[in-house]
Amino acid sequence: MGNKNKTISFRVNEDAFETLREIAEERDISLSAVFRDYVDLLVAHDGQVRVVPEHELGDEASDDFPPKVEVPKSFVREHERLELEAEHLREQLDEHKRYITSLRQRIENEEEIDEVVQLEEIDRENGKEEDPYRLG
Repeated sequence: MGNKNKTISFRVNEDAFETLREIAEERDISLSAVFRDYVDLLVAHDGQVRVVPEHELGDEASDDFPPKVEVPKSFVREHERLELEAEHLREQLDEHKRYITSLRQRIENEEEIDEVVQLEEIDRENGKEEDPYRLG
């Protein structure tokens, strides 16, 4: 058996959630990554983690703390490209939805179709044979 990832689910109040979201945005990481980092730190220190504001660190501060991660520019650019592409696709989807809605409204607003033209009748009137396999 391999080391499988597990999902943890719990609830926090709205204010705490917004604060966590701001922390994630400041670090330019996902909200999940904030929790994963904290859990990794908690496990590494056998549950003995204490949150201390940076200005209270004093002598404990080092270049390694707070931890920082460098992300290659190519990763950031690819992420930005994918965000732009996703936004473009959402816009296209909205445009198609509006078009479908307008078509449905046109169908609903039309009282009755004046005339239905059957292509087979037009062919018969023009003297064409009804050989579906005939080309030309």
